[in-house]
Amino acid sequence: MAETVLRAYGDWANVTKVIIDDVAAEAGVSIKTVSRVMNREPNVRPATRQKVEEAAKRLGYRPNASARGLAGNRSYLIALLYDSPSAAYLTNLQSGVLAATQAENYGMVLQPCQYDDPHLADKILTTIRDARLDGVVLTPPLSDHRGLIDSLVDAGIPHVIVSPPATYMETSGGLCVYVDDKAAAQEMTAYILGTGLTRIAFIKGTPTHGAALQRFDGYKDALKAAGLDLDPELVKQGYFDFESGVKAAEELLALPQPPSAIFASNDEMAAGVLHVAHERGLKVPDDVSVVGFDDTPLSRQIWPALTTVRQPIRQMGGCAARMLISRIRQSGDAASTALPYELVIRHSTGGPK
Repeated sequence: MAETVLRAYGDWANVTKVIIDDVAAEAGVSIKTVSRVMNREPNVRPATRQKVEEAAKRLGYRPNASARGLAGNRSYLIALLYDSPSAAYLTNLQSGVLAATQAENYGMVLQPCQYDDPHLADKILTTIRDARLDGVVLTPPLSDHRGLIDSLVDAGIPHVIVSPPATYMETSGGLCVYVDDKAAAQEMTAYILGTGLTRIAFIKGTPTHGAALQRFDGYKDALKAAGLDLDPELVKQGYFDFESGVKAAEELLALPQPPSAIFASNDEMAAGVLHVAHERGLKVPDDVSVVGFDDTPLSRQIWPALTTVRQPIRQMGGCAARMLISRIRQSGDAASTALPYELVIRHSTGGPK
């Protein structure tokens, strides 16, 4: 039986490669059984699965993706499709997907897209075909691209959607993972109102994002529940990036009667609000409270640390990848999942002066 030997000083030429036959011999099972275990297939007894996994770990065995693909008519690759202006959001999501795929002996391809590309669906289908991808994870704003989603459905491509629009969840049986953006925004707005502040501005996210619309709806519902009218001059359009947060804050803080609090639809826009407040010599939260959404690392790195809504972005990525792989394997245990959010109260909010 072959052994993995690593000689001193990193002499990699003398490492004998471990193959599936070695694992089968070490565990005392057939090669087919090892293959089933490595591919996470059902109908393997728990004791046998444990024996094979322990043998693979002792020998340092990793499945050969090319060989697995030829044998099983799969590539064991999934793609994470994105067109996001928020690097922090994407990095967290990517980290979750990568951890899940590695645990399932899959690979991940990161595929940039342009939401407004008129040929987006055709290009994605071509990429899937050429790379022999087993499935894809769609992230905002691609989650809202009905043409792309319909094309994936028609082509029979397994897919999971992260943070789909409410209309998708109401009308489709597709797989998705999400948090209740509307409820989260409503609860955060109610928290600000509870500090005694009533002139609360809102910076909306990219109009094509379903999550952005739901967050704005939550803000409006909280105002209505408190008996307050929506003031159009306190609502500004943003695009989930720092620059649009800066522009919106400049307009809001230049009003004859500026807001006492600003709720930005994500942390990067909230960082832009803090930047403008500091430039104007305003104290946060004494002069104006600032709130974000997502709880990305940025929210803890700026000063004052940002009050925000924590959505478990990394967990959402991992959940989406596991759901997708389960669908690919047709194991029958994949189901759309709502994950919990949390209000994180830090130093950027406070009561009235």
